[in-house]
Amino acid sequence: MTRRRRPTLDDVASAVGVSRATVSNAYNRPDQLSARLREQVLRVAAELGYPGPDPTARSLATSRTGAIAVLLDTSLSMAFSDPALYLTLDALARVIDPRGHALLLLPGGAHGGPPADRVLAAQADIAIVYSLPDGAAALDAVRARGLPLVVIDQPLLPGTARIGCADRLGAALAARHLLDLGHRRFGIFAACSHLTPGGGGLTVAEAAAAPFHDVRERLAGYLDELGSCEVVVEEAAGLSAESAMAGAFALLRASPRPTAVLCMSDQLALAVLAAARQLGIGVPDELSVAGFDDSPPASWSSPPLTTVRQDLVAKGRIAGELALGLLDGGSAASSASASAEVPVSLVVRGSTGPA
Repeated sequence: MTRRRRPTLDDVASAVGVSRATVSNAYNRPDQLSARLREQVLRVAAELGYPGPDPTARSLATSRTGAIAVLLDTSLSMAFSDPALYLTLDALARVIDPRGHALLLLPGGAHGGPPADRVLAAQADIAIVYSLPDGAAALDAVRARGLPLVVIDQPLLPGTARIGCADRLGAALAARHLLDLGHRRFGIFAACSHLTPGGGGLTVAEAAAAPFHDVRERLAGYLDELGSCEVVVEEAAGLSAESAMAGAFALLRASPRPTAVLCMSDQLALAVLAAARQLGIGVPDELSVAGFDDSPPASWSSPPLTTVRQDLVAKGRIAGELALGLLDGGSAASSASASAEVPVSLVVRGSTGPA
């Protein structure tokens, strides 16, 4: 038996009676053809069994892979359990997809971001960093390859395009709201920052030295308002509500127990609400809880969650626009000047009440 020859672009061009360039445009530049001619080319290609241009050959010819690497600080399972992250990634994908780009997700591990060798080997045209700690090895790998770079949230890198939010202001809004309700004994539930493997109690000074910009900024925003109030800080073991339960129980079993808990994400706040239910602590009668993000579960939790709202969809959209600008030949300096912060606002719901 002889193997059947794979149809080529030339075969399609010959069958339709057009040039090779016309067939190529039917796949790569459809706006250059009439709808009728493109339909004819694709129909004949399907009849011949031609699957379209070889992506590997196209990559060699253009020196582009068509992929955008997204460097995460966490595993994929944890990433997709966090509504704030997947809403941002979805908005990012919706911007880049019409341009023919794909997302290559590089999950992180125990050391803050994906391993450097994985970044060095990734076939991608640009890197988007999603919330990595300062000094992550993955960042050195991006620099070594000379890849254009966009940062979502953190770290802050001079001359690099970035989209984030006003973390410090948002945290201050939540703290002021609880102070106005009469609370003076506070728990702060910090996002996982690898300071205490497995989570645990932190001093304020330890939390202020966290390797994540948002942890430092949100802590500073809380402390800007809390002044001489009594404060205990607990670090979560992970980003998901499930992994944060141990820290939530530790906060609520403290003696004396805080009357209000400021959480650095909605996921952490949901863990506190769940722990309070299990311990028989009434929210908001005995305990007030505030989150950060205003992800969808915040509005349907029980009780609905008071939280700091940031526009997660806008963050993903702007990150995509910055990335496409760099891929279209924009300079890193001009993209960095276009870096932005989405606004924040306090959304008051049923999880907070008078002390």
